[in-house]
Amino acid sequence: MTSTIDQYRQSGIYVSRILKGDNPADLPFVQPTKFELMVNLKTAKALGLDIPATLLARADEVIE
Repeated sequence: MTSTIDQYRQSGIYVSRILKGDNPADLPFVQPTKFELMVNLKTAKALGLDIPATLLARADEVIE
């Protein structure tokens, strides 16, 4: 999952450039550079998945 805050920031930059007169077709395609790992343990359990402890340790957020 990408950072929502970064997506809003990038959207604001695009809107600003368009309002200043840039052609939307000329704006570069920007791929996200920051990703967040979130694990939902309740959903994993419902799906019958066992999440390794090493993956849980690396997760940015663990939803119980």
